[in-house]
Amino acid sequence: MSSSRSSRSNYSGSSPSSSGSGRGGSSRSSRSSNSRQNIRTLIDSLRTHRVNTLTELCRIERVAASCESEEDSRAFQEPMTTAWQYYVNSNQMLSELRGLTTKFPFCGDIVSEAKMLVDNDPDSNRSWNYAWLVLVKIRDDNLIATYAASEAARPEMWTPNEPSAEDIDALAACFQYEWDMAVNNMLRHWQVSPVWY
Repeated sequence: MSSSRSSRSNYSGSSPSSSGSGRGGSSRSSRSSNSRQNIRTLIDSLRTHRVNTLTELCRIERVAASCESEEDSRAFQEPMTTAWQYYVNSNQMLSELRGLTTKFPFCGDIVSEAKMLVDNDPDSNRSWNYAWLVLVKIRDDNLIATYAASEAARPEMWTPNEPSAEDIDALAACFQYEWDMAVNNMLRHWQVSPVWY
């Protein structure tokens, strides 16, 4: 993957409000200190991979997007990008996809091919979020339909029976329905596409 994905500012924010004086200023200062501590804690959880689920990574990503200061926004860039890469490459994303497809476990080869396609696609630099890129590639390149058909036709799926073409098509349709539902369910975590442009 291109390193430029982690080198840009992915979260824009306005400058923090200037501090007031007296009690109001002290209160704002305290809130700012607590906010900074929270940001450091979140960044540490990304760097150490204590957080490695889609729901929690998306939650932190939303926190990063809401940062008021450019300094805080930039602090999230590299650890957030790396955390998404780890989420995919540690097979956690595949594990969660399979958790959503208990009747017909999600085919790992789909994720492997999508990763390869993302890694070789120059347009992948439009986002820092590797998981989102892989899921979108699965959807947009019609990988599920392709693999559903090939998996359904494998002889070991039917041994010792000899399936008809209709049997194979019916099984492929079951694969495709459940796998599509899982990918679409995961993509619903992003109300706004996580892209630079």
